[in-house]
Amino acid sequence: MRRILRKIRRRFAKTAPPPPPPPFRHEYKRTWEALAETEDSAKMAVSGYLDEGMYRSHGLKTKAMLEDTVGLKPDDVILEIGAGVGRVGAVLAPGCKRWIGADVSSKMVGHMRRRLADLPNAEAIEISGHDLAPIPDASVDLVYCTVVFMHLEEWERYRYVREAFRVLRPGGRLLVDNVNALDDGGWAFFEHLLSFPPENRPPFVSKTSTPQELVNYLTRAGFHGIGQRNVDLFIVVHGVKP
Repeated sequence: MRRILRKIRRRFAKTAPPPPPPPFRHEYKRTWEALAETEDSAKMAVSGYLDEGMYRSHGLKTKAMLEDTVGLKPDDVILEIGAGVGRVGAVLAPGCKRWIGADVSSKMVGHMRRRLADLPNAEAIEISGHDLAPIPDASVDLVYCTVVFMHLEEWERYRYVREAFRVLRPGGRLLVDNVNALDDGGWAFFEHLLSFPPENRPPFVSKTSTPQELVNYLTRAGFHGIGQRNVDLFIVVHGVKP
């Protein structure tokens, strides 16, 4: 268990200072604008490290997960919800028709645009934190949201699943993930965060999910062919729009 906790602390430590004064958790835009003041602070807030080699390595790992679950096609229009500074977009955009990175923070969007400026088919857009309003209906082939649901309330998690259904074309695919509360490592993660006194919990503190929760969201939103798998501490759930 100590080994698991050390792994959790290394992977999820956030050394960026919390935004003062602490806003409510649902104030996603205010929270992430404060955390993304500089590119380095943005990188630390979303990953806990600055090393560009690690960024590419982890981006390639996410790409492999997408290939193994929902598949990646050269003619795909791909949308990432909560794209941060474009870690995954940097490795996906060269192999698809169009990659769109959506983020709640205008500063994150600015960092993303600078970092992906040499990829003509990569686009960064700002969203509200509650919907995908800038994206037209039935215009996307693949939507994914990775290492983001932990920062959202359950209502926003489901809203994004519903919005993904709206923007996907028939046959389009969705993948979401979160730390799995039913996994021993995920439970250790949950108990580690339990140590925060309630009055000192930062608004971006991570929350877990169960597989049943995420499967329920996709089912209620209308997705078919729903599958799931465990990846490290995470539960990964995916489905297809009929």
